[in-house]
Amino acid sequence: MTATEIIHIIGTAAFAVSGYLVGVRKRLDMLGVLIAALLTAVGGGIIRDAVIGRIPVVFVENTAWIVIGITLLLSWLFKLQKSRKRELATAFLLADSLGLVAFTITGAQVGLDLDLNIFGVVMLGFVTAVGGGIVRDVLVNDIPMILRKDFYGTVSVIIGLAMYLLDRAGWINPLMLNVLLFGGYALRLWAYRVAWALPRF
Repeated sequence: MTATEIIHIIGTAAFAVSGYLVGVRKRLDMLGVLIAALLTAVGGGIIRDAVIGRIPVVFVENTAWIVIGITLLLSWLFKLQKSRKRELATAFLLADSLGLVAFTITGAQVGLDLDLNIFGVVMLGFVTAVGGGIVRDVLVNDIPMILRKDFYGTVSVIIGLAMYLLDRAGWINPLMLNVLLFGGYALRLWAYRVAWALPRF
């Protein structure tokens, strides 16, 4: 199993948890929570694959569905749905931020494999990272996080740019991917902690 595949599994599990928590916060029934989790976890990848004109990976491989199933079962067994409001918000932040960074890396890697230019690499990373969250938020009648939250999408853009530049320098390897994963995660959490945001109009 490659480093990219492991990171993809991490991102899938993280986004499944974030979708699960949104469903719980919105007081959806079991089917609603399941749909929110599924769309968050696979929505971005489906949009990405549609953009590049290939059959979505989740339609031909079962890894994502297995990861999502196990993640949701564990979330239920550990009774995340019974957490207090503040605990739910913290768990959502941690899970959604991890999913954002992990899926940016895997999406950008698809762009690199296709030998796309810098815009293509950054865009595929960005779409993979935020696509599922946008679908989820629209489904539950929220303004998508990418449009209203602090230093969120910018983290994805930074990681995508780093992936492209590191690839051109010949420095993309498992160690560097892990550095990007942990570094991007730390950046996102730090930006949230200090309320770092882009200027508003």
